[in-house]
Amino acid sequence: MCNFAAVINGYCIMQVINIGDIPLHYSVEGSGAPAILMHGWGCNHSTLASVAAVVSRTHTVYNVDFPGFGDTPEPDEVWGVEHYTRLIERFAQSLGLKKPVLLGHSFGGRVGILFASRNDVDKLILVDAAGVKPKRKMSYYYKVYSYKLMKRLTRMVYGREKAEAIIAARRARSGSDDYNNASPRMKAILSKVVNEDLRGVMPGIKAPTLLVWGENDTATPMRDARIMERLIPEAGLVSFPGCGHYSFLDNPRQFAAVIQSFLKS
Repeated sequence: MCNFAAVINGYCIMQVINIGDIPLHYSVEGSGAPAILMHGWGCNHSTLASVAAVVSRTHTVYNVDFPGFGDTPEPDEVWGVEHYTRLIERFAQSLGLKKPVLLGHSFGGRVGILFASRNDVDKLILVDAAGVKPKRKMSYYYKVYSYKLMKRLTRMVYGREKAEAIIAARRARSGSDDYNNASPRMKAILSKVVNEDLRGVMPGIKAPTLLVWGENDTATPMRDARIMERLIPEAGLVSFPGCGHYSFLDNPRQFAAVIQSFLKS
């Protein structure tokens, strides 16, 4: 295990710890019992900076850059939620973070769900979290299989090199920003994790759980929040009207009040 800290004016800015072959970057602030913050897809620890400022009033906050985001390099193979969760478990063990508070936004919520289902956690906070496999319409499957057929036919007609350019252009027009902006390996990881359904492990979460949601969230809709509220034994749901997938940025004042109340309860 190796730690490195960049220090400016006496304040620790970023640290890195080697977990296996991964140099995991994270920031630390505050004092008290440990809290681990986990960002969403396409983001990094800085996205949760305002959340860290709130939680650090009562806890020591460890705000991570997942592999493939921020300063932490990509994994050397296609990971799923299990791989990311095992990394955070080893991170907590290496630093001696016993019974931490976990807060996960979006993709970070997937890791929080799996971690809390099999480890002793003080509290779990899921913010616009992923973890429920999206409900697919027939139009989705038509799009997927027509796209696969298009790729095969394009390669047959144009040859591999020209076909890849045509396929990339089609993908850019129809794919999500998260997918289009990712490297090839991170695209494969995204495709894998979005199809993982964690409903089966949710009843195993014993920690008090707060669900915080934007009512206008289209990435992880309110339907997902209600499923989690039903399946997680000690879950409570707070929703913010007019807010989207980043509810903590859309309504920072109320978000801070809710989080502080839950942490002090």
